[in-house]
Amino acid sequence: MQAKLLGAVGALLATAFLAGPAAAADKTKIDFWFGNSGDIAKRVQEQCDRFNQSQADYEVVCTSQGSYDASLQNTIAAFRAGKQPTIAQVSDAGTLDIMLSGAYYPANKLMADMGYTVDWNDYFSGISGYYATSKGEMYSFPFNSSTALLYWNKDAFAKIGKDHAPATWKEAGEDLKALKDAGYACPLGFDISNNEVWQYIEQFEAVNGEAIATKKNGFEGLDGELVFNKNPLLVSYVKDLKSWYDNKLAVIKNKAVGQTFVEAFAAGDCQVILTSVGDHGNVSRTAKQGMNWGVSMLPTYGDATRHSSYVGGASLWVLKGHSDAEYKAAAAFFNFIAKPEEALTWSTVTGYIPVRNSGFEYLKKQGFYDKAPYAGRELAIQSLTASPAGDAAPHGIRLGGLLQVRTEIANGLQAIFVNNADVQASLDGAAERGNTLLRRFQQTYKNVQLP
Repeated sequence: MQAKLLGAVGALLATAFLAGPAAAADKTKIDFWFGNSGDIAKRVQEQCDRFNQSQADYEVVCTSQGSYDASLQNTIAAFRAGKQPTIAQVSDAGTLDIMLSGAYYPANKLMADMGYTVDWNDYFSGISGYYATSKGEMYSFPFNSSTALLYWNKDAFAKIGKDHAPATWKEAGEDLKALKDAGYACPLGFDISNNEVWQYIEQFEAVNGEAIATKKNGFEGLDGELVFNKNPLLVSYVKDLKSWYDNKLAVIKNKAVGQTFVEAFAAGDCQVILTSVGDHGNVSRTAKQGMNWGVSMLPTYGDATRHSSYVGGASLWVLKGHSDAEYKAAAAFFNFIAKPEEALTWSTVTGYIPVRNSGFEYLKKQGFYDKAPYAGRELAIQSLTASPAGDAAPHGIRLGGLLQVRTEIANGLQAIFVNNADVQASLDGAAERGNTLLRRFQQTYKNVQLP
């Protein structure tokens, strides 16, 4: 049910919006709906409180919807009722869906109309490139941005004579075997759900300079087709993962077995994981006492040259159907969260990275990355900006219904790992099912040009 939401969001958003509620007499109030939950939801609320306390003209009411999918579902329902929020958080995977809906006030136009001068080139290219139009226009504000890193237990690696994380997957395989031989029951903890495959498929393709789909991963047209199954490097990599799984060098960890892979790493039960830099703060707070751990950029495969990884997380979209006063409030909120001081606070309490060069430079001047528990987070910036100038590789993914596509990829991987299905045949099937979804999305937006 949730998977169908992204495919329908464009038409709903394009036709369902109505005028927003009237502004309050004293303060202009606006609603900001977001999908984060747990500890991150608390941090978002704290940021909203800081904005509200920083001035007397506006009040942003921030409400967690529980998840990205629920946030999208509730936003669609709100549009139907004419009660849509002024600001909605949309995950990276839903970017194209809302971009084609036309039911938003472009971020660059909003800020200009409200009298703010924004240096849009200040955004890291690895972040702006994911969210910008073909002309480089920013229609939304990158918010909670991240990328995947490799987390490793330095104490465990010391026992196998290693003082550094693996730089290639060949080296990683050797390390995992050594860790197993040293008595560790879970050298690599991983999951293959639709929420986690971005680390093992999309990010693998990114750092190795390969495309997951034609048309530069969909950036050059809605007629792009999935081709990850035709990449020999990826196929070999999935076969390696399956071999490690069969030999108990890699262990599936998720809620169904009682412990997620992040929890297993923090507890010292698994020695290597791949996860978002956004989990860095969580691991820092929950790691067992005395555990010595670190992060590194994702390994490359074979002799592949390192390329930039893809940004994850979400961006903030301003929705149509509101008053000028409410839009002034939204612009003031965006101007507030863009301040370098806010970037420092946000990165400190969450683990997410600053989205602008100015914020990153401010953090460095404050010595943010010089010591634990924040040391290592700068590697996420290095990973997002690893590609050489003029690199022709895709810098993101712009496919309609990407969450649905991820589900089909996850189904293919589950067939491989759980049912011992043939690797190539399962990847081919996942790509075929995913392409069916892409053609359906293309038909929905027939003759529409990408902005």
